[in-house]
Formats: sequence, structure tokens, C-alpha cells
Amino acid sequence: MAGCLTKFKSVAFFLVLGSFLLMDSYAVRAAEPTSGFRPDKVIMEHISDAHDWHFFTINHHPVVWHLPVILYVPKEGFHIFSSARFEEGHVPYQGFQLLTEEYIEHYHLDPQKFLEGHIIAVHADGSPNLDKPVYDLSLTRNVVQMMLAAALMIFLFTRVAKRYQEAPHRAPHGWQNAIEPFVLFIRDDVAKAFLGDKADKYLPYLLTLFFFIWINALLGLIPGSANVPGNIAFTGVLALITLFFIVISSTKTYWGHMLWPPDVPIFVKFILIPVEILSFFTKPFALMIRLFANMLAGHLIIISILSLIFIFGGLAVVAGWGFSVISVAFTVFMYFVELLVGLIQAYIFVSLSALFISQAFETGHHQQHGAAEEEMVI
Repeated sequence: MAGCLTKFKSVAFFLVLGSFLLMDSYAVRAAEPTSGFRPDKVIMEHISDAHDWHFFTINHHPVVWHLPVILYVPKEGFHIFSSARFEEGHVPYQGFQLLTEEYIEHYHLDPQKFLEGHIIAVHADGSPNLDKPVYDLSLTRNVVQMMLAAALMIFLFTRVAKRYQEAPHRAPHGWQNAIEPFVLFIRDDVAKAFLGDKADKYLPYLLTLFFFIWINALLGLIPGSANVPGNIAFTGVLALITLFFIVISSTKTYWGHMLWPPDVPIFVKFILIPVEILSFFTKPFALMIRLFANMLAGHLIIISILSLIFIFGGLAVVAGWGFSVISVAFTVFMYFVELLVGLIQAYIFVSLSALFISQAFETGHHQQHGAAEEEMVI
């Protein structure tokens, strides 16, 4: 009991420390005389992708990791350099410009098409060169964090697998104790429950999907890290991979039920066929939006609560300090909630993926899984 209490205090201290590091970063923006503190800008900076990794700011000195920029221009080839060359978008480099809010407003660019943080080609005088296509293949903050998560997964699972190979009959210990319950849970309560005899065929994909989402969600809670599962591109690619498994696992019966539903009147078929085709595409769409919205919402709440400190502080310094106690307390609470949310959302994504895949190779999938799908979607 004492050990659990010590671990709880350590986690709480880490979260409080992280909250104060974020608060210090916000305070730098709040002290800017030109624009003042803008909660909307701070929130978007923390949930958006970027070409550099801004961890935090201490005494007006930002701790930043400038990531490599990789651009491809037809007939010119690749351009590779550090994002530090842009000086946070204040100067162009090699005929390219990192878009900022001020640059977009100065040249009257469409903010819906030209987003802050994107890179475009420019003329020698710095004006936009919209006739020159630029393909951005850079290692952005989200990409680097996904690579770190993948490397962490490979490291942990290779070590655990090696221990099982060296001593298969020895009781699990260390990371084996931490990982084995989740592996067994996904195998028994997800893969076998939905996929039956074909569970072992799809188990590697389901386990990779579960741990990849969960590890990225955990890394996203570290102050200064990226919110990868809260990025629509990340969730969209995972949903497309599940759609790929649905297609390659499908049978003629599955497509027959979809394109020409049996045992229904002919006039009803023309109503059901569009609905069935639409439902085929709404499955990956539901996976994408569900994970994206749930993982984004928690980060929005945390940053919004911290931003209230400086909003109240702008009214009165005493009010800002007074509300900081409440704000940090709620932030720590939300951190613990997000620890659980990341695990739950990884489980739901994997469960729905297994359900949708099972429907592709089972005859009469509507009758067998209709109730289960309704329960999972709710």
C-alpha cells in the first residue's frame, strides 16, 4: 500500500511539474507587448503539427529541437536543411517560406488554403510564388514522435520475446508482467471473441494497433510532446489500414450481401444497396473520427484550463495567482483521466476493427454482428 502511494505521489509531482512548465511557456506569450496572450493561438500551436519541437520555455529561453526540412520540387529535386534556417518564419531560405500568421495577412493569402506552419515557394523579394509546386516530406513533430513510439514498441517487445525464448517455463517478471495481461486480453476478449478460429491470423495486427495507439497517447501526455492520436491524418491512416484488411478478408458472400441483398423484395434492394455501400465507407470514417475527437478533446480541455490562469491574470494579478491553484488541480485530474481515455480508445479502435474484419468473411454478417456493432458504436 505504501509503495502504491509513493508511485501516486511521484506521478502527481511529475504532472504538477509539467503543468508549471507549460504555464511558464504560456507566460512568455502573455508578456508579449504586441499581441498579448491569445488562448486560441496557444491551443492551436499545441495541437497542430510543426517543423520544430518546442518543449518549454525557461526564463524567456525556449527549449526547441529544430527538425529537418525535406522538400521536393519538380525539375529541381530535393532540398534538405534544418527548420532553424527559417528563424520561426521570419526569413525565407533557399526560395522557401514558412508561413506565419503575419505573412499570410501581409500578402492577403487565403487562410483556409494556406495554413500557418506550411511551406511555400517564394520569389527573391519574399513574395509568394504560387506557380511553383512544393511537396513537403519533412520529419515533422508528429512523424518523429510516431517513430519514437515505434522504436519503443520494437525495443520492449523484442526484449519480452527474448525472455520468453530463453526461459519459456519461468514465471513472467519485469516488462513481461506489464505487457502480458494486455496481450492476453486482446487475444481472448477481442481477437477470439470477434474472429473465432481466424484470431491468430489477425492477432499481430490487432496487438500492434492497440499498443501503437496507446503508447502514442501516453507520450502525448508528456509536457511539450505532440498529440499524435489527436491528429486526423494519424487516425485516418489507421482507419485505411483497417479498411485494407476488411477488403482482403472479404468473401464473395460479403460482397453479394452488399451489392444484391438476398431474401428481400426487388424494390427494397434499390434502397438497401446504397445504404450497404455507404455503410462500407462509414466504418473506417467512424474509426477515424472517434479516435481523433476523443484524443483531441482531452488536450483541448487541459490547455484551456491552463489558459484561464492568464486570462484571469490579465484582469488582475491576484486573480491569476488565485485561479492557478484550481487550474493546476483540474489539470492533474484531467491528466489521470487522459491516462484512462488513451487505454479505452485504443481498446475501442481495436475492437471495432476486429468486428468490421469479422463481418467481411462471415456469411450473414448483418444478423450475427448487428447487435454487437450497435453496442460497440454506442
